[in-house]
Amino acid sequence: MKNDILDTQWVVSPPAYLKERPAEYDGERIISRYVTVRDGTKLAVDIHLPGTDTSDGSFPAILILTPYYRRFALRAGCRNDIDDAPTIAFYRDMFVPRGYALVVVDVRGSGASFGCRDGFRSPAERLDHYDVADWVAGQDWCDGNIGATGISYPGAASDFLASTNHPAVKAVAPLFAVWDTWMNHLYPGGVLLTCVTKNYGQLAVSLDQDRRDLIPAYAYFKDEDLTGPAPVDDDADGSQLAGALHQHRANFDMQDFAQQMRFRDAGLSDDPDYTGAKISPYHYASRDADASTAYFSVSGWMDGGGYSTGTIQRHRWLKNPDNHLMLGPWDHGARGHVSPWRASNEAQQPYVGAAVLRFFDKHLMARKTAIENEKAVHYYTMGAETWKSVDSWPPAADELSLYAAPDHNLSDGAPNDDNASDVYQADFACGTGEHTRYDRLYIQNVETYYDDWDGREDLMLSYTGAPLDSDTEVTGHPWAELHFASSEKDCTFFVYVSDITPEGKSLYVTEGVFRALHRKPGPNPTDIPATGPTHTFNKADAELLVPGEPAQAAFELLPTSYLFRAGHRIRVSIAMADTDHFTRIPDGRPPEVTLFRQADRASRVMLPIVRGN
Repeated sequence: MKNDILDTQWVVSPPAYLKERPAEYDGERIISRYVTVRDGTKLAVDIHLPGTDTSDGSFPAILILTPYYRRFALRAGCRNDIDDAPTIAFYRDMFVPRGYALVVVDVRGSGASFGCRDGFRSPAERLDHYDVADWVAGQDWCDGNIGATGISYPGAASDFLASTNHPAVKAVAPLFAVWDTWMNHLYPGGVLLTCVTKNYGQLAVSLDQDRRDLIPAYAYFKDEDLTGPAPVDDDADGSQLAGALHQHRANFDMQDFAQQMRFRDAGLSDDPDYTGAKISPYHYASRDADASTAYFSVSGWMDGGGYSTGTIQRHRWLKNPDNHLMLGPWDHGARGHVSPWRASNEAQQPYVGAAVLRFFDKHLMARKTAIENEKAVHYYTMGAETWKSVDSWPPAADELSLYAAPDHNLSDGAPNDDNASDVYQADFACGTGEHTRYDRLYIQNVETYYDDWDGREDLMLSYTGAPLDSDTEVTGHPWAELHFASSEKDCTFFVYVSDITPEGKSLYVTEGVFRALHRKPGPNPTDIPATGPTHTFNKADAELLVPGEPAQAAFELLPTSYLFRAGHRIRVSIAMADTDHFTRIPDGRPPEVTLFRQADRASRVMLPIVRGN
């Protein structure tokens, strides 16, 4: 990993640690079987053990709890180099040769496991996780120390496991995972993320029901040599697998499920108590578990529509001193380097894997890693292309307010006009394309992010600042305050921050989305730390607009760390739709919006400016 020369913020950087931590075992043994949980459901489990000698002893175990197949069956006559476990190979190749048992579980209703899924991260799964950990802790090959990790869904599963406070679970590393499923994943800013609910829903059908006719749409699973979920060892004729797949036909429909949760406190029509809280790690957060479980939370600056925010919220909620946070130049899962100023697009997952290995080595193997001598938070600044570290998140920063000004300028001085405004007719052709932070969430193979951003702001209402006198680092949680009037009773704001180069090219930096219906200020649920202006998003606090009457909405943008170079300009753009990814509000009636830029109604974006870096 070439960027280790930039990793001076660690006592031992992840790449340097990996160099001093070579593989200790050749080969592996795989045991595949069913484990029965408390309600009688049988879950398919693969155990990857280091080495090939059955006398090699016991090991700390790392759990991966996944709906994406613990292992694939292979086509007869398949090529010799095919990997039958592509979704867990990243973990297997990092941990097993270095002395860990890797335990991979098909969650209920998926893969070769029995049962059905009654929702996205069903509450029943949390209890399953405890039962599997209990079984693992009692096996001869486990030394009694258990960790859990995973990207996205398995990452949240490790949160759920930690919240059960099982005594053997010593450390978890949720990677690119939500804290609040409703806000971080399904309804960013209160707006349904339809690209995920529709496409992820089809992905779930293709995997859970072994619909191979649908698989080719998803890059990671379309290899013709991979032929559905692998049966366990004692299912020689595949009858148990067939029985499990039949039960999966009852699984929930993602689009139907999500549309019933249009408010934070809205539940399923047949179970009103089954709200977004029931599928969110924050809802089960336990101070007892926090006191006994070390945490390492990892995300990136292009991690979906709120995963980075959720990762930060988890870190800020935790009180355990063994609580670490890493925010890198990554997309969802660290498949790629997202900085527009990167020197190369070399593989990023090894960097994450090395950092997680170091964390587990300390807490599951009691190895000397020097983590305790480092600051708790490491973050990467795009543009500067370097890592930084701080004791807590966010770093100390000054608030820079940039105001909408005449002639579509952006000014750091508040307006003094009593009547100024701009009128914008919403254009529902506005979209952000297919190379965005959202597209990786439904397994699209994006390699270069927002490379087609330049020119998309032409359909938006934009304000551009003067060339910067000096380098300016924006690190933390930007937020917007808009004063407006709408021709419709509801609308959605998409606010984008861009970097305009001296040559005039626009580079995407970050964004925020917010539905005006939810503009009434109100607190987050108790276990979700605030990262910007807060709103309950509950049905009782929803308030329609009065067409033509002034209103105000203050809302957070997604966090970032970005260095605007001297001579560059900052642009703020406002759209009323991202047709490529979100539901449109009101659909079929693009609103006309008046944006006020007056002394008593000053529309602005606040940027956190870190000095001295």
